[in-house]
Amino acid sequence: MKNLFSGGLLSLLFGLSAQAQSYDLAACLRAAETANVQIRSAQLDVAINESQRSAYLSSRMPSLNFSGDYRYNAVIPGQVVPAQFFGGAPGTFAEVKFGVPIVLSNTLQLNQVLFNSQLNYGLAALRINSDIVQIKRDMTIQEVKYQVANTFFILQGMYEQLKFVQSNITYTEQILQNMSLMVNQGMLIQTEADKLRINKYNLENTEVNLQATKSQLEEILKILMGVDLKTPITLQNDQMVQQTILVDQNASNLFALQLLEQQKRMTQEEAKGIQMGYLPNVNLYGIYQYNVNMNPETDFRTGIDGAFVGLRLDWNLFDGLEKHHKAAANALKQEQLAMQTTLVEQQLKQQIEQNKRMIDVKSGSLALAKEQLKLAESVHQNANLKFTEGLIGTNDLLQAQTALEQAQTGVVAAYVALRQAELDYLKSNGNIK
Repeated sequence: MKNLFSGGLLSLLFGLSAQAQSYDLAACLRAAETANVQIRSAQLDVAINESQRSAYLSSRMPSLNFSGDYRYNAVIPGQVVPAQFFGGAPGTFAEVKFGVPIVLSNTLQLNQVLFNSQLNYGLAALRINSDIVQIKRDMTIQEVKYQVANTFFILQGMYEQLKFVQSNITYTEQILQNMSLMVNQGMLIQTEADKLRINKYNLENTEVNLQATKSQLEEILKILMGVDLKTPITLQNDQMVQQTILVDQNASNLFALQLLEQQKRMTQEEAKGIQMGYLPNVNLYGIYQYNVNMNPETDFRTGIDGAFVGLRLDWNLFDGLEKHHKAAANALKQEQLAMQTTLVEQQLKQQIEQNKRMIDVKSGSLALAKEQLKLAESVHQNANLKFTEGLIGTNDLLQAQTALEQAQTGVVAAYVALRQAELDYLKSNGNIK
């Protein structure tokens, strides 16, 4: 009994864990924001840029370096000097050797940047680049969310289309059962039933293709959400209503303009950096040395230390007009960015207005498609009743059935088109939540 109970409990637990998790659109977007590979990569770019900025900031701190030189002079170097230094005859020379066989040198050097013409420009450029990386990250998030939402709504339309197709198959099978009885009783020829059977085969083929496409789209959605492909998921029904996904139509994040604005700031800082390049660089440094001189033959040993501090000035007085030409190119780049900003502002304004108008158009199309579906359902119901009573033939019933299927497809297509129009508007505003 214990074994049976334990086995049943395990089966229940595994069954619960294997159940597909249900996602609405908001849950899909949240999952993508935390687990999507593209978004994670963009977030890492931000972290990398911050680390680079911290590393650059450390260049303003003092640096301390140690060097050691341990040398054995197999042949002590000499130098020629006038012999009269040592009481010799004028005009003659003598060779004098300086040093000892073993010299141990130790040096400790401290460096501190007091003024560097490019340091401030570098820090400003890193701050601006940090803003650029963050804007690109936000653009990546918007793009991924657009792909997630678009796939979500296409799947919603596909689910509804599958319901329509399956319902039509069930209806056709019922009609075929009745027609088979009529054929057996000699009240109907087989050809009439075969017409409907062909339509049934077409519907079944459509269902198979829809199921295959649905599976592919679900895998794409899992990849976008960062969900394991083996994990089963279900999507909550959007119910194909005209309820808008537009939350705040006035809010906007025009990332393309923000990016151009940061590029303009970067170019302006670059111009400042070029001008600062005419100034000298000043460094403070200090050195402490300790040398040990040894002569094993005479057992001579002595240590000599020394220390000094100094200022180092580096000044490029002429660079062959390099900075002059860089400044000219920078001015042209600023002018180019100003023109691009004006153009992008116009394009974004036109795109936002066009997308907004398209929402109204697609909303009207969906309302019209729903009305057409109601009429097609009414006509099909009436045709089915007349066919049952023998007032119309198979061709008229098939015509009504085809009109119904077209109306069903029209509603699904209009629904997906409306959702895509809303997504396009939100994307142009940078406002997909």
